[in-house]
Amino acid sequence: MVSVPTSSAWPLEQLIKSQRSQSALVERALQRLLADDEELLRTIVVGAYRDEGVSLARAASLLGLHPLELREDLIEKGIPLRLGLADLADARAEIEAVRAWKQKHDARWCQRW
Repeated sequence: MVSVPTSSAWPLEQLIKSQRSQSALVERALQRLLADDEELLRTIVVGAYRDEGVSLARAASLLGLHPLELREDLIEKGIPLRLGLADLADARAEIEAVRAWKQKHDARWCQRW
């Protein structure tokens, strides 16, 4: 295996340039990288959330979490929550997240009785 010097910026710069001309290749590589490294995936998704690139519901979905779980985790880590909805798509995502949470918890409650 060839070792690329990761301490230099040029590999990332070339990756970004390659995205323009060989987007499918870069997409596959990025998907493999993120699938193999949960910490990197979380760092990227939480960064996108902080930069307002994704909503809380979308970030939770990407991480395989329920939005309420991610919200609790962000609060524990001192990451500010963006409250309120940016657009209609965010509103719909929040409604669906609450419905799913309610359905899951209603089913648990019924199992107890």
